[in-house]
Amino acid sequence: MVKHMGHVDYKKTLQSMQSFTASRTAVSTDEIWIVQHPAVYTLGVAGRREHLPRSRKDIPVVEVDRGGQITYHGPGQVIAYVLLDMKRRDLAIRDLVNRLEQAVIDLLLEYGITSNRRNEAPGVYIGEAKIAALGLRITRGCSYHGLALNVDMDLTPFHVIDPCGYPGLAVTQMRDLGVTDDCERVGDKLVAHLVRLLA
Repeated sequence: MVKHMGHVDYKKTLQSMQSFTASRTAVSTDEIWIVQHPAVYTLGVAGRREHLPRSRKDIPVVEVDRGGQITYHGPGQVIAYVLLDMKRRDLAIRDLVNRLEQAVIDLLLEYGITSNRRNEAPGVYIGEAKIAALGLRITRGCSYHGLALNVDMDLTPFHVIDPCGYPGLAVTQMRDLGVTDDCERVGDKLVAHLVRLLA
């Protein structure tokens, strides 16, 4: 089941994902939530303080239970949260990561954009610049959190952090690569690829 939830508060969405996952049964339907968030930095369980914002005190920092380091979410970024029973689907974590990355790679290819993944640093890249970040939490064989794709956003909040824990990592977005589709259209296309790859 796919839910298009629009612009939603990050903390409330995190609580909803945690509640949904905690209350799952063996027959619960898997869901994909497509959202955008107001400006927020999120710090994963492996997050280190040295990667935190060097300025931008106007943007809150939220410590979260996903893997990975720090990233930024804001309007103009399409986020897909994948709430899946991985045990039922016989999906290993690496396999799920690969499928999420592949959905973005295939989506970008629709627009004539070639992208790549890196084994040592999950996400999707255009050359050396990151266009999609990825972080998951697996509990009781079920996943939540997911991926964030930069579509048409203010990238300056990335400049004062070490994105995903990598100092100097460049970040890009679809708009800067010539894509004129809005987040709603990109989100619909991303969902189609996710549904195909997770079927």
